[in-house]
Amino acid sequence: MNLPGQLNPSPRLLLGPGPSDAHPRVLTAMATPLLGHLDPQFLVIMSETQSLLRAVMQTNNRWTFPVSATGMAGMEACVVNLIEPGDKMVVCTAGFFGGRIVEIAGRAGAAVTVLERPWGQVFDLNAIREVLQKVRPKVLAIVHAETSTGAWQPIQELGKLCREFGTLLLVDAVTSLGCVPVAVDEWGIDAIYSCSQKGLGCPPGLAPVSFSDRAVEAIQRRKTKVQSWYLDMTLVQKYWGDEHAYHHTAPISMTYALREGLRLVLEEGLETRWARHLKNHQALKAGLVALGLAYTAAEGHQLPQLNAVRIAGGVDDLAVRQRLLSDFGIEIGGGLGEFKGKVWRIGLMGYNSRAANVLLFLGALEQCLLRQGAKIAAGAGVAAAEKAYSSMSGA
Repeated sequence: MNLPGQLNPSPRLLLGPGPSDAHPRVLTAMATPLLGHLDPQFLVIMSETQSLLRAVMQTNNRWTFPVSATGMAGMEACVVNLIEPGDKMVVCTAGFFGGRIVEIAGRAGAAVTVLERPWGQVFDLNAIREVLQKVRPKVLAIVHAETSTGAWQPIQELGKLCREFGTLLLVDAVTSLGCVPVAVDEWGIDAIYSCSQKGLGCPPGLAPVSFSDRAVEAIQRRKTKVQSWYLDMTLVQKYWGDEHAYHHTAPISMTYALREGLRLVLEEGLETRWARHLKNHQALKAGLVALGLAYTAAEGHQLPQLNAVRIAGGVDDLAVRQRLLSDFGIEIGGGLGEFKGKVWRIGLMGYNSRAANVLLFLGALEQCLLRQGAKIAAGAGVAAAEKAYSSMSGA
């Protein structure tokens, strides 16, 4: 057997829907020597990580910790713990990941009612009220930041609405946490999950979750066992709680990473961080519009951290993305589902939300579009972004 050489991949700027580039301090933290998963020092680190996560999620929930797996495991953990076979569940779907919740809920035995909107749109509170009144579900699930469409769903009033009907509110915050406001307690969110590799500036591998007291009570009242032993939160909580009972071998280095990523979020300040994402989005948007690209989500509901734009007619989706990667080392995402081949998804999440990346990407994209024969003015994208930055700095 010929051994492969030492790892030495070409440098990449990850401006897709995730993963994003990890912050250098996070990578440094990951080089910290390993501890055992029950070592007293590591138990302190676990507790610190939970406290930091509560601060970033703006919650006092006791059951707040990272699941040892990627964001999809966070989704599945929330669904399979809240749902027993036959439980009624309403899922709002206006993109790929709402559909993924439907799939998991069905496998968990839920009686699922799907509330649909066209991809790229958001849900009206009154429409949700009508379906809750009709179905009276145990759980309402909704995606806060739909990664497939770039749509930003308002959820501030949903917790209050769900309480009118005795319904638990489950929120997908995979692409929102660390980029835009997420206020778990203030908004009355009962269960929420996210990931480590987007707004928190870490590698993929952990799925932060949090459960309200109402959600915990519902889980503890279950008549049947959670269908997944590994994702049974009553067992996982015993490891993360005061008991520290062995459940699995935690990913030590990833816990170091998440702890540092959360420290960076709070060191910057939540509001300052959200403002940074919005500022760089506005500059990128100005540049993309100048290059003739239109957003898939409606004005007022466009995510600052995930910019989904329609590919202009006559432009080869794959050819542009391949050239961005091969010539400029920049990765962006293509469309999913019904947006496949029709949309580009450009991420400015966490550490990657910086003016230097905005300007570099716009210059590279312009070159790719010109190669495709697009009728755009040379330098238009960068000039528009520079003008946007200037206007914001003077505001």
